[in-house]
Amino acid sequence: MDKRKMMPKRPRFESRGPISNGPMQARPLVALLDGRDCSIEMPILKDVATVAFCDAQSTSEIHEKVLNEAVGALMWHTIILTKEDLEKFKTLRIIVRIGSGVDNIDVKAAGELGIAVCNVPGYGVEEVADTTLCLILNLYRRTFWLANMVRDGKKFTGPEQVREAAQGCARIRGDTLGIVGLGRIGSAVALRAKAFGFNVIFYDPYLPDGIEKSLGLTRVYTLQDLLFQSDCVSLHCTLNEHNHHLINEFTIKQMRPGAFLVNTARGGLVDDDALAQALKQGRIRAAALDVHENEPYNVFTGPLKDAPNLLCTPHAAFYSDASATELREMAASEIRRAIMGRIPECLRNCVNKEYFMGQGSYPEGTGNISTTNTLH
Repeated sequence: MDKRKMMPKRPRFESRGPISNGPMQARPLVALLDGRDCSIEMPILKDVATVAFCDAQSTSEIHEKVLNEAVGALMWHTIILTKEDLEKFKTLRIIVRIGSGVDNIDVKAAGELGIAVCNVPGYGVEEVADTTLCLILNLYRRTFWLANMVRDGKKFTGPEQVREAAQGCARIRGDTLGIVGLGRIGSAVALRAKAFGFNVIFYDPYLPDGIEKSLGLTRVYTLQDLLFQSDCVSLHCTLNEHNHHLINEFTIKQMRPGAFLVNTARGGLVDDDALAQALKQGRIRAAALDVHENEPYNVFTGPLKDAPNLLCTPHAAFYSDASATELREMAASEIRRAIMGRIPECLRNCVNKEYFMGQGSYPEGTGNISTTNTLH
């Protein structure tokens, strides 16, 4: 009997063989899929990889050389990788999302194809938390709308005009801020909000009991309880198949009449149709969205185009000069660890590690992208 027929079939991820960057071999190709600027990534990767950019909005715009030869990919949130998209890459071993959310990648399909998916969860926590408080303050104090009135030439000749223009401004102290998702950003928002006088409650079914005591917060155990008690609701959870349109027509009816809504997490958490209707009816007093289900967001189209008391920003809560540099350095360093070490053992933030564990030991030479530069 042919012994080769008796050998067990390797999982697909092991069939993507090693990519050597030894002295006789070309360096592994790493591509920035949806951007052009590699000035921060290049110093980190130039001695172990060839770095290219695609500036693509879809895989149809990605050069054939990248599809055939790239072993690593860096990507922002402007491109979507479905299972069909991922199958176009012939040698890809790792994708690093330059950011925290991976909802624009079919993570399950990537794992089945032997592609590790990583993110950068720790970056920009301060920036997003600060932006969230900025948006909350704008809703309460109506600063955005008042500033626009002045810019448009409106004259305030007395207290009557101020009162008319500032109608709806609210006092913060004593109001309840409800935070959905008490991760890094949610916790940072909670601590900032307490300094402004908010009573802070949170809902997070994934955290162990007792975490609320260490932060001096009040915990509720259902989303319904949070919505019912909150004067302002702020979303700080990831987006998945279980919480798409978490804020919808039904849950909006569970909110306090005249409550505020802030979303700096993921656009798909909010049903735009339901929000638009609630704003028009006054059920929600005002809302601030930094993220949108369809990006780039166009204020002149979609269900929110005529919605009153809506403040929108262009998915920029994460950004500061410092956080942008930090983010890109961390993403490039994850790619470097993959090249120099083993997948997934040497990766810090692999979100689909389960597809690579429990498979037994790797056959010699198949666990690394690079077999000549190992992690010591």
